[in-house]
Amino acid sequence: MMRTRSMWCRACLMVFVLLCGSAGGQEWTRFRGPDGTGIGKGESIPVSFTEADYLWKVKLSGPGHSSPVLWGDRIFLTCTHDARKQREVVCLDARSGKTLWSTKMPFTPYRHNRLNSFAASTPAVDAERVYVNWISGGIFVALALDHAGNNLWRREMGEFKAKHGAGASPIALGGLMIVGNDNMETSFLAGLDGKTNKTVWWIERSSKTTSYITPAVYRPEGGDPELVFVSEANGMTGVDPVSGKKKWETNKLFTLKSISSPVVAGSVIFATAGKGGAGRESVAVRPGDSQTGREPTVVWKLDRDLPYVPTPIAIGEYLYILSDAGVMTCVLADTGKQVWRENLDGKFYASPVCVNGRIYLVTRSGEVIVLKAGSDYRILARSTLSEKSDATPAIANGRMYIRTLNHLICIGDAQAGN
Repeated sequence: MMRTRSMWCRACLMVFVLLCGSAGGQEWTRFRGPDGTGIGKGESIPVSFTEADYLWKVKLSGPGHSSPVLWGDRIFLTCTHDARKQREVVCLDARSGKTLWSTKMPFTPYRHNRLNSFAASTPAVDAERVYVNWISGGIFVALALDHAGNNLWRREMGEFKAKHGAGASPIALGGLMIVGNDNMETSFLAGLDGKTNKTVWWIERSSKTTSYITPAVYRPEGGDPELVFVSEANGMTGVDPVSGKKKWETNKLFTLKSISSPVVAGSVIFATAGKGGAGRESVAVRPGDSQTGREPTVVWKLDRDLPYVPTPIAIGEYLYILSDAGVMTCVLADTGKQVWRENLDGKFYASPVCVNGRIYLVTRSGEVIVLKAGSDYRILARSTLSEKSDATPAIANGRMYIRTLNHLICIGDAQAGN
C-alpha cells in the first residue's frame, strides 16, 4: 500500500514538473527564466529606448546583484543593507513599480569579493511561495515566504565556506525548492518540500572550489526532466528533480571554479570555469542516458574569450558565448564550429537574454546592446541606462525589467496587466 502511494505521489510530482516547462506561462520564476534558458516573450519590448520610453523607474531600498523574478503581477527581488547587517526581500507591483511589501532580516557578514554582494542570489518563486537561499556567517540558510510577505519557514542547511562569497541561486520546480551548496568543505544538493521545508532528497557531494552556478533544467526528448549541476569537484551531474537520483555524472572537467551557469544548447550542455575575472576552461557535454546506458561525453571545447560570470545563451542551432571583457562568440551548438566572433566594447556581469529573436546585453557601465540573433553579426541598437548594472534582466508579460545599481526599470507593453 505504501509503495502504491509513493508511486502515485511521484507520478503527481512528475506531471507538475513536466507542466512547469519553458512552454508554459509568462512567469519568470528563477534566474534566467524558464529552465534557465534566458528566453522570454514580449513583442512590444523596444529594440532601442530612452528614459522617456520607460513605463516606470523606481528607486530600490538597497543595492544587490540579484535579478528580479515574477509571478503574475508581482516582482520579487533582494537588497542588502551592509551597514545595518540586514538583507531584504522586496515585492513590487509589476504594473506600476509600487512597493507592496518588504521584509528585512538580520545576517552575519562573511568574507566576500569586493565586487560581489550580500544580495547576489536571485530568489525563486512558484504559485504559492518565494524561496531565498543566502549565507549568514558561515551557514547556508534556506527560507520561504508567501506572496504576501509572511515568513513561512527558515532552515539552516549546513556550513558554507568560500573565498569570494556566495551567489548560487535556488530554483522552484514541482513544489520543491532545489538548492545547490557546492563549496570548499561541506557540499550537497537538496530538494526541499516547499510547504514544510522537509528534505525530499539529499545528495552528498565532494568539495573543492566553490561553485556559483544555478542549475539548468534539461528536458531530453522522450525522457523525464533533469537538473544539471556543475562544479570542479564533481564535474557535470544530471539529477532526477523528483527523487534526487543521480542519473549521470562526469568528472575532472575543470581545474577552476564555475560561476557561469550551465546552458542546454541543442544536443549538448555547455559550461565554463575560470579565475581572476576571466573564463579559462569550457566543455560541451552530450548528456548521459541512464535508460540506454550511454555515458556522458565531452564533444567539443573552446579555450579563448570565455565567460567567467555571464551565462551563455542558446537560440535555435546557435550558442552565443559572452566573455566578461565583452567578446561575443557565436558557434554551432552541436559542433562548436565558430560562426562569428566580435568585440562589443563593454564589460559584462549580466547574462544575455533573448526576446523576439533579439539578444539583449547589459554592460556593467549601464549600456543595453541589442543584437540580431542568427548567423550574421548585427548590432540593432545601443541604449543608455545612466547607471551601472550587474544584474541579468527579467522578461514577463510583454515587459522587460532591468535592475541597475539603485533602480528597477520597466520597458515594454504599457497595457500588460491592466
